[in-house]
Amino acid sequence: MRLVVVTQQVDPASPVLGATVAKVRALAARCDEIVVLADSAVEGVLPANCRVHLFRSRHRVGRGARFGAALAHELARRPRPAAVLAHMCPIYAVLAAPLARPLGVRVLLWFTHWRASRLLALAERVSSTVLTVDPRSFPLSSPKVRAIGHGIDLEGFRCVERPATELLDAIALGRTSPAKGLETVVRAAALEPTVRLKVLGPSLTDEERAHRQELERLVSELEVGDRVSVGGPVPRQEVPGLLADADVLVNNMRAGATDKVVFEAAATCLPVLASNPALDTLLPSELRFARDDPSALADRLRWLSGVDRNVIGRDLRAGVERMHSVESWADAVIEAAGR
Repeated sequence: MRLVVVTQQVDPASPVLGATVAKVRALAARCDEIVVLADSAVEGVLPANCRVHLFRSRHRVGRGARFGAALAHELARRPRPAAVLAHMCPIYAVLAAPLARPLGVRVLLWFTHWRASRLLALAERVSSTVLTVDPRSFPLSSPKVRAIGHGIDLEGFRCVERPATELLDAIALGRTSPAKGLETVVRAAALEPTVRLKVLGPSLTDEERAHRQELERLVSELEVGDRVSVGGPVPRQEVPGLLADADVLVNNMRAGATDKVVFEAAATCLPVLASNPALDTLLPSELRFARDDPSALADRLRWLSGVDRNVIGRDLRAGVERMHSVESWADAVIEAAGR
């Protein structure tokens, strides 16, 4: 089987898209050939049966034209690819569909985010199948949606035993978007003096840069700078070590998206506290809290400091192994491509 994968970036160190590399590798282990169409790529990080075409351009029209030309070239080769997988970019499903589907090549869209848009609605309409983590992690109602888990590299995120400590080292990882609910996390840490909190992640938009400044001001206003810090992005390869050094990951992402860092943390046997209802298949009720309630989160942090966190972590790891491994994710993509 040949498969075309479209993604913005192929870089295992990327704080945002680094996990894509493990997914492409898993697909490559199941295919004769993977063709990756990307805006940028690091050489030598994919298996030998992967080829990469770059469609980088300074202008949007140029990117679209180069993408179309690269895809048309691959569709003309024999045997034709079984499917085109658009990874988190609805525009590429839209651009691929008129070229691929008349030839009998399926168009798969992988998407997990809370924000709906006209572009996403169009991508859903022209795609053969929509793949996502959970039915609630795709913001539109559609019979095409298929939940296949998050695709976590369990080899890269191994279980770690953590010693019992009086202080609780909490970590929040991800972009400094208001959708992440980080203000609530900071306020909760301020309420619980046994908690030390690190907020780490990139700020890629004006909104995210402004929100970072708001968080830094909040830390100063609450006078918790000795226990709470707001830092920058973390290279992908450093994330497992950060998780290994923490006692709990706190995630306050708004409903409709399931941050992969929750599943990566769980894979390392790290307890996770989260507010997103869509995480109820992974996290029991005692590990969830009301999203806009710092007191509720502080209560959960206080409770967690007095229980056996390694037992909780091992149960979470088992849940990731059961439903969210990169191997089961790749198997599901191959099945969708072959339908």
